Amino acid sequence: MVAETVDTGRDEATRVGVYVVDDHALFRTGVRAELGVAEDRVRVVGEAGSVAEAVAGIAHLRPDVVLLDVHMPDGGGVEVLRRVRQQHPEVVFLALSVSDAAEDVITVIRAGARGYVTKTISGRELADAICRVAGGDAVFSPRLAGFVLDAFSEGPNSTPVGDPELDQLTRRERDVLRLLARGYSYREIGSELFISVKTVETHVSSVLRKTQLSNRYELSKWASDRRLV
Repeated sequence: MVAETVDTGRDEATRVGVYVVDDHALFRTGVRAELGVAEDRVRVVGEAGSVAEAVAGIAHLRPDVVLLDVHMPDGGGVEVLRRVRQQHPEVVFLALSVSDAAEDVITVIRAGARGYVTKTISGRELADAICRVAGGDAVFSPRLAGFVLDAFSEGPNSTPVGDPELDQLTRRERDVLRLLARGYSYREIGSELFISVKTVETHVSSVLRKTQLSNRYELSKWASDRRLV
């Protein structure tokens, strides 16, 4: 079922219509509330919690800007981008994610997003970013812009398009590895990713096996070398 909002406020045509895609309903509610500080500029026209729901909702409502979570269970933001842009290339996407990893930023920008901001952003700053991408600008949280410049440059620090060793890890294994390399305990990782400690241990064991590494220190260095931290 496609969730949508009927907005009867004044100057509807002059405000940027926003569609929120995130698999956490509580977060979507929070985005709506935060954007209330800029209701004269933006209006939330709908929301979705899955890839399929998002694709159907965007096609039906044709928002100006889609706020897109990068990590979702059924394919993530890149899958939404891939499916929507085939039929509706005019729709603008702004990634809104808890992740500030270079890999995630680069992947979603290559897929067609016009910007990438993290979930630490304030409501007013988010509204500004929405209006800017709707107007044709590219918008990034400050430290993320460098990732994009590196990725599309040809200098010695450019980010490789593909990494066979990294590609063998699942999305969830990368999430666990990223947090592990940042110094999180297994319990903290489980809390952050909404999974059990046992599941965290399983993912870590799988990463160790696939990378042929033997301990947490080696994993942290491996992740750092690939700019996952």
